[in-house]
Amino acid sequence: MSSARSDRTPVTGPVRTCIGCRQRAAKHELLRVTAGSDPDGHPAVVPDPTATAPGRGAHLHPTTECFDLAVRRKSFNRAFTRDLRAGHEGLSPAPVGDYLQAVAASRSST
Repeated sequence: MSSARSDRTPVTGPVRTCIGCRQRAAKHELLRVTAGSDPDGHPAVVPDPTATAPGRGAHLHPTTECFDLAVRRKSFNRAFTRDLRAGHEGLSPAPVGDYLQAVAASRSST
């Protein structure tokens, strides 16, 4: 019997699955997102980079590729189904996209 992880280095600590690419990674490598509100008070998916916000969270590689996959697959709405009110069309992922763009811009300017 072969191990699926035999060719990879073992991950130490908590492991989570990215809701974009569906690959498992160490928790510290992923961005935690939660259901919250945008600046206008509308329901939205918000970044939780410190992983300290209360409530249910989902994890995402902090890349635009994984973000785009999660949006296309409607992974945010699926991850937070219990947090949606009846009759609501879904959570806006815009705050997470804005956060990832800001992080990418700060990395490219240094």
